[in-house]
Amino acid sequence: MFSNPSARLAARLIRLAPPCAVIPLVLSAQAASAQGITLSEALSRVATTNPTLQVNAARLDAADAAVAIAGVRPRDSVGIEIEDFAGTGTYGPLEQQQTTAWYERTWERGGKREARLSSARAELGVAGERNALRMLDVLAQVQSAWVEALAAEAGIAIAQQQLQVAEQTQAQVGRRVARALDPLFAAERAKTAVIEARIALDQARRLARLSRASLAGWWDGNEDFTLATDPFFTVQETGPSAADSPDLTLLSAEREAAESQVRLAQTGNTGDATARIGIRHFGQGNDVALMVGGSIPLGSRAANRGNVARASAESRAAEAEIAVARLQIGREVDRLVAQRAALASEIARIERDVLPSAQKALRLVRDGFARGGTAFTFLEINQAQQALIDARSRRVDLLRQFHLAGARLDRLTGRHASLVSSTEIRR
Repeated sequence: MFSNPSARLAARLIRLAPPCAVIPLVLSAQAASAQGITLSEALSRVATTNPTLQVNAARLDAADAAVAIAGVRPRDSVGIEIEDFAGTGTYGPLEQQQTTAWYERTWERGGKREARLSSARAELGVAGERNALRMLDVLAQVQSAWVEALAAEAGIAIAQQQLQVAEQTQAQVGRRVARALDPLFAAERAKTAVIEARIALDQARRLARLSRASLAGWWDGNEDFTLATDPFFTVQETGPSAADSPDLTLLSAEREAAESQVRLAQTGNTGDATARIGIRHFGQGNDVALMVGGSIPLGSRAANRGNVARASAESRAAEAEIAVARLQIGREVDRLVAQRAALASEIARIERDVLPSAQKALRLVRDGFARGGTAFTFLEINQAQQALIDARSRRVDLLRQFHLAGARLDRLTGRHASLVSSTEIRR
């Protein structure tokens, strides 16, 4: 039934819809990024290889089998009884022996079979929702790994800019030292700054490679690929609702399953009727006789009262859990939306105010430093450089936090539910 669930799921994966009302915030060094793997492509790769699909398919097979079992009525019985085959006097062997062959059937009453089928189908629905939730958890982890990889790539650009500025400053310091405008130790400090910048660049590249390897591990690949970095520098504020949360959908399915268990328990109040028919052969001669019989249990309602009470309590608990989860998820969604709004505001202010000011300050200091005057020293230019690097690093970190919060928000609101196959996972 699920011969190749991975392939069928991959066939249904769709690209994410392009965001609307976005505020592009692109670093000057990232004006145009090379084409690379997008988030939807990363999710597609995971969907074709992740073992979760096989787990989900097996669980649905088990739930399907439970539905088939629930539809089976009680099995008929055949039997044979031998009476008076041993004894004393006239009841000696083969003297008064009576042999009865019989056939027995049980008729379920009170809608037991229908209730069993309803309960099994409800459990099948629960299994499907759990499968969908399990897959959404995997996709959320992939999305977080994708964000971390993009943040690491952005760190390379910052490290490259830092090295470029340090090398330019070293050249300027060298000229000033040659003209005896600065002492010799200024050249050594500039040289140290270049070495530190090269180390930082090497570390940034190593971190990016490890982050790509971590992301590729989700589809059993390697780090030899590029990423589409434009989405990382795009801020899209959203205000989704928790009403359609997949967690609430699962709890609703569990409530329906609990309600079906109540109905199933209630059918136990009605006893099942059993009828038997047989032929009896008497030991003396070849006389035979027809026999019939039947039975029905007594006191079924009293004996089943505990099962009904337990099922009813579980149904009430499932209903209460929905109310609690709706409140918790709603609060978490509101918190994430507010957090993303605050982050987007700070990112915009850094782009609008901090970065232009820091760039202007560095340019002015470097121009004055290059003219050979004594108004500016290596300390001032180093501080201006560090202020610009700190602003760029802060912006990348804020973008990372923004997108990680978005990954959590997407998981809570089921944004990627359309990437989950409706036939293999939710059926």
